[in-house]
Amino acid sequence: MGSEAPIYRRVLLKLSGDAFASPELGYGISPEATAGLARQLAEVTDHLQIQLAVVVGGGNIWRGRQAPLMDRSRADYMGMLATVMNALALQDALEQAGQMTRVQTAIHMAQIAEPYIPLRAIRHLEKGRVVIFAGGLGRPYFSTDTTAAQIALEVHADAILKGTKVDGIYDADPVAHPDAHKFETIEYTEVLTRGLEVMDATAISLCRDNRLSIVVFDLRQRGNIRRVVMGDPIGTLVAASQEEGSGHGE
Repeated sequence: MGSEAPIYRRVLLKLSGDAFASPELGYGISPEATAGLARQLAEVTDHLQIQLAVVVGGGNIWRGRQAPLMDRSRADYMGMLATVMNALALQDALEQAGQMTRVQTAIHMAQIAEPYIPLRAIRHLEKGRVVIFAGGLGRPYFSTDTTAAQIALEVHADAILKGTKVDGIYDADPVAHPDAHKFETIEYTEVLTRGLEVMDATAISLCRDNRLSIVVFDLRQRGNIRRVVMGDPIGTLVAASQEEGSGHGE
């Protein structure tokens, strides 16, 4: 059973670009999918008073890794611009749901977003605004996973919530291997040693070195964001060993 009160005060939600795409097409921005996501986020901010930061990916619009003939830096910058489009779509959906928001970007674009300033972001969170971060870290060769870890640490989030298309971390692809084992909890080092595709190695290492917990869960199941922040036993917790102290819900 979960707790009667949220176990986190401030969280960073990492969303892949897939969260914005229609299930049928798998790409682009679906107004229906984005509105449904916004309703879930508004539920935890309005009813539970959770301070919510969001880092968005851009894979539903552009994946730089799939353009091997392109200059890598240029392809990555295009990916950063794709995350800005998703951030603005989410901002609009949240505002329509009655939730105050701010978008901050690592790339300067003053007409549509604030520059990324950690102290300003924290102030927005304290005022109950959802802060959406776009543009990655503003530098090529860094993923939005690494961006999520970096920003979570800078805004002093209690945990990273990673919404995915599966209900946790498995030792093999559960689609291809129906007997795959799901981890309820797993240590950062084991994730790195096994090469599990949770977040990239840089992001996992940042979280490990700073004892920042990660909860991986199925975003497609309505209400799961609320369940995670309430401490319900869903998904997989990535944290330090019990001897070191997990930091989960502290």
